[in-house]
Amino acid sequence: MPRPRSLTNPQIAAAALRVLDRDGLDGLTMRAVATELGMGTMSVYRYVADRAQLEALVVDHVLAGVDTTVPAAEPRGRQVAVLAERVRTVVGAHTAVVPLILAHRHTSPASMRWGDAVLGVFADAGLGPARRVVAFRALLAYVFGALQVEHFSPLAGPGTAALAALDPADHPHLGSTAREAQGIGPDEEFRGGLEILLRGLEL
Repeated sequence: MPRPRSLTNPQIAAAALRVLDRDGLDGLTMRAVATELGMGTMSVYRYVADRAQLEALVVDHVLAGVDTTVPAAEPRGRQVAVLAERVRTVVGAHTAVVPLILAHRHTSPASMRWGDAVLGVFADAGLGPARRVVAFRALLAYVFGALQVEHFSPLAGPGTAALAALDPADHPHLGSTAREAQGIGPDEEFRGGLEILLRGLEL
């Protein structure tokens, strides 16, 4: 099978992302990426040492699409919300990448740029180092947790419908809440939860 004379990391990452989008996380193999690139499997190892490095390239490739410019004219809370929503939009277009983000964000330059932007807003808001790290990890937990819930267990999905059908005598609060939840869209859900978090941080 012919192979290109040379490949760049973005080319390899883009090919791996196409595999992920099409075949899911289980389908991301060195062989699948090699096929996507039109080359032999062993040839891929000239560029990527192992599966972990391949995953890291994909994570950075996706997160590189996140605009980390802080909207200076906005209040602090809105600045954080904008940065969070940008991640949700970019990563949400490639849902199979979600489980890889937290595992590889420490080696991703794009992730570090986003993290530095968020921490800068927290610092400008007067949060000290200890408070900043807790706030940052709470934001990470919310954004990536919300992405997983939205795409793997959406409010519009069968799980909510099953809960809404529960006998009120057995589960009065769960059933009534689920019935209400069926009318909540993903944007409203994400922004409502983020607003609660930011209020807790007093931003």
